[in-house]
Amino acid sequence: MNNIPHAKVGIVAVSRDCFPLELSIKRRKALAEAYRRKYDENDIYECPICIFESEIDMVNSLKDIKEHGCNALCVYLGNFGPEISETLLAKHFDGPVMFCAAEEENVGVLSSDRGDAYCGMLNASYNLKLRNVKAYIPESPVGDAEDCADMIHDFLPIARTIIGLSKLKIISFGPRPQNFLACNAPIKQLYNIDVEIEENSELDLYEAYLKHEGDPRIPEVVEDMKKELGEGNKIPAVLPKLAQYELALLDWIEKHKGYREYVAIAGKCWPAFQTMFGFVPCYVNSRLTGRGIPVSCEVDIYGALSEFIGTCVSEEPVTLLDINNTVPKEMYKASIEGKFDYSLRDTFMGFHCGNTCSKLICHPEMKYQKIMARSLPREVTNGTLEGDINPGDITFYRLQSTADNHLYAYVAEGEILPVATHSFGSIAVFAIKEMGRFYRHVLIENGFPHHGAVAFGHYGKAMFEVFKYLGAEKIGYNQPSGVPYPSENPYAK
Repeated sequence: MNNIPHAKVGIVAVSRDCFPLELSIKRRKALAEAYRRKYDENDIYECPICIFESEIDMVNSLKDIKEHGCNALCVYLGNFGPEISETLLAKHFDGPVMFCAAEEENVGVLSSDRGDAYCGMLNASYNLKLRNVKAYIPESPVGDAEDCADMIHDFLPIARTIIGLSKLKIISFGPRPQNFLACNAPIKQLYNIDVEIEENSELDLYEAYLKHEGDPRIPEVVEDMKKELGEGNKIPAVLPKLAQYELALLDWIEKHKGYREYVAIAGKCWPAFQTMFGFVPCYVNSRLTGRGIPVSCEVDIYGALSEFIGTCVSEEPVTLLDINNTVPKEMYKASIEGKFDYSLRDTFMGFHCGNTCSKLICHPEMKYQKIMARSLPREVTNGTLEGDINPGDITFYRLQSTADNHLYAYVAEGEILPVATHSFGSIAVFAIKEMGRFYRHVLIENGFPHHGAVAFGHYGKAMFEVFKYLGAEKIGYNQPSGVPYPSENPYAK
């Protein structure tokens, strides 16, 4: 994927003047060696300059890691550490920052070369708050070389996402469809997390589409679509129009991303889209999302933002689905009960018309939009990519600005069950422990819209830390049975 960044972490060790400088340097070397042994050495750079109670050391180390292409920083307390210069380094570094610290290796070190970094982390965190500096601090931030190497590796998806958002532009087309106020998009919170937004009319998009008529690249794109669809190419006549639309979007991105490196799109898809363009854009949305350029439906700006976050975290395609319908009791008893450890209320069906990447669908087929075809000629609703979504682990999540400009998020891990949906669209049977309570006391209680982003794998740990780093005021999750939500009625059955 070329629409997300690569994070390279500069490791800078720090030392307080009344503690052994050699101890920090030795521990830094051990940490870097442990990382290279366990992970990709290209992820890190070991800065040779140790900050030793000196703001000048801080300036020199900052210069060194920038010259070596580091866009993320690990401040490593090899001993107690100098709280002023180490937090100044975090303040002046232009990118995501983490702190971790060294534990004592053995009894021998306690008698002469004790580092006391366990204590130093407290001073570092206090000084970070004094300076209003954001930093990722792991759940258990003090460990040996192997532990700290794992912490840095856990930091990578977080760093990748923060870097990506700082260079992201969301391009939207048109206002929300009528009766879709739930997908509200106050833009101030986008600016608060360093995301740019370009809002356009759907007329601008239609004009761009018309200008691509006869584009000599269309046949090549059509052939690529045929290859991707294979036996699922059920409506081949619509492919040239879809190819024309895809080229219009890609060219728009290149012309409009400006100084930003990464792009996500919040696209219009109804009510007038299908009658004016003569198709629905779902398949094109799925193709771009599969390349790491998320395209949300129904001008869902925070949906596009959420998809981009999941793409950065997972480095894989994601999707955006309606939290759509219940699983019928008849279907639950026949296909789920006794076979999987989920109650009926743990399950639901996630659906969208046909926007999910083909590699995420069991048997993808080009079809028409069944809901729109109830009131429109079927031929103008062609262009959905349909099929049951692949079973496996998922993370369901969203970052959203509320109508009154508060930043909320949720994240829940679960799975897609290998159960036939007996329905249409890009769709799956989802199972999330305690989904019924999560639905009521997180989604409904906090006014989240019906769109949820889906990452394919369990990424809750990284996602939760991303939302914390971004300053989300609330981060909901599916609390286990016996842990009540603040609004949960203790007398309800």
